[in-house]
Amino acid sequence: MSASRTETCVDTNAGQVALHILRRYAVVMKSIVGTSMRTAFGFAICLALVAGAGRLFIPDAAGQAKQGTVERIKVHGKSLEGNLDGDSPDRDVSIYLPPSYKTEKNRRYPVVYMLHGFTDDDAKWFGVGGVKHWINLPDVINKALADGKTREMIVVMPNAFTRFKGSMYSNSVTIGDWETFVTKELVAHIDSNYRTLAQTSSRGLAGHSMGGYGTMRLGMKSPDVFSSIYAL
Repeated sequence: MSASRTETCVDTNAGQVALHILRRYAVVMKSIVGTSMRTAFGFAICLALVAGAGRLFIPDAAGQAKQGTVERIKVHGKSLEGNLDGDSPDRDVSIYLPPSYKTEKNRRYPVVYMLHGFTDDDAKWFGVGGVKHWINLPDVINKALADGKTREMIVVMPNAFTRFKGSMYSNSVTIGDWETFVTKELVAHIDSNYRTLAQTSSRGLAGHSMGGYGTMRLGMKSPDVFSSIYAL
């Protein structure tokens, strides 16, 4: 294994937008497998910050790690209506529900919002329809949970692929107001329709490439929404 780079995980606080760098780093490999492992380790670190109210994941009696489930829904973005690109304001959103979600009906979960990169989309990251990609996010999360040390969470990824291949998670008349869509409308929809811990301390934001930019941008502008951010 050779160290190619380090990743940092940072907190945001409602009283300030200055970012505090955590003293934890992930040593990663240069291969695609290493990229997936880096993502898993990053989640293991950062999700621990927002999953404090959750219980530890326990393997089943046979010792096999239980698997989470995936849903793909449509979320209407009023803030995206009338964009000059002509992109639909009804956005696909992929959602990972942890192993215990279907059985522990009274349990609520922290949520991590994950933002994909330029030219990418949520279907590829979640392996929707059996599509092969450089990463399968549900598999990565299942592996991160399997050690019994990472707490369960819901993970949400909106489809930000647009006419010009990416929204940059910004606000303009051309693409629409993606800032409001992610930080207000999407969060409100998830909190209203899933058993979330609907509080700042139980929400995280993470992103890869363009999504990393979006994470830093939205995290600094909305410290009242997300308590932890992680940029890949």
